[in-house]
Amino acid sequence: MTPPDATMPDAATPDDLASRAATALLAALGIDRADLAVVLGSGWSAGRDALGTELASVRLADLPGFRAPVVEGHGGEVAAVRTVTDAVALLFTGRTHLYEGLGVDAVVHGVRTAAAAGARTLVLTNGCGSTRTDWGPGTVVALRDHINLTGTTPLQGPSFVSMSDAYSPRLRATLAALRPGVPEGVYVQFRGPQYETPAEVEYARRIGGDLVGMSTALETIAAREKGMEVLGLSLVTNLAAGVSARPLAHAEVLAAGAAAGPQLRALLADLMAVL
Repeated sequence: MTPPDATMPDAATPDDLASRAATALLAALGIDRADLAVVLGSGWSAGRDALGTELASVRLADLPGFRAPVVEGHGGEVAAVRTVTDAVALLFTGRTHLYEGLGVDAVVHGVRTAAAAGARTLVLTNGCGSTRTDWGPGTVVALRDHINLTGTTPLQGPSFVSMSDAYSPRLRATLAALRPGVPEGVYVQFRGPQYETPAEVEYARRIGGDLVGMSTALETIAAREKGMEVLGLSLVTNLAAGVSARPLAHAEVLAAGAAAGPQLRALLADLMAVL
């Protein structure tokens, strides 16, 4: 059973809270609506100034239903950015993870808020472990699918959302035209916060997973329910447990993200020119 969301008043549904948050967000940023949203995950913060001209920003914790991120390397703001195509993008510099114990609705509240603010396109980024020795630290992978091993979903009741094309073929084709060498893979979301065991990584590999992490899949489900097109981008920050003999550490994730900063910045800048 999904635990109650500690940030949600008893009388508010998740959609009600997202609508309130979107109204407060648009007012704080001084914009009428958003066209797209980008979530910067672990390692992707270098891309913030590559998205366009920043119009305004607000602390996530100041908006209904949000709390400040607790993970080192994640920011705590959402900014409005004017892209080179004159679109308005919402840039989330932090996210809530399932392992924080706030419930699945808190995890996807940012996605629902972006949708309520008008965004129809969502770019989700993350740092992850690789189950493949040929995709080492610094490799950027576009997601073609995911496997949700969290044991939960943001959907309630008879919400029979098709996940056949969870990650938009159109957006993936756009990315492939920009970066022909970027591979596509399957992302496996675990609950965390502990890193995966070698046996769990081997299991993920055997069921078709190329990447392992603790975000993204639940957000994608919520986005698809709202009719958003999703592009998922993973930065490999480490070889997963058992693939490499080295013990895993969050400092390694941060270091890999810093090293990959220039290529991530260039990639996001190019994407913003066509989305």
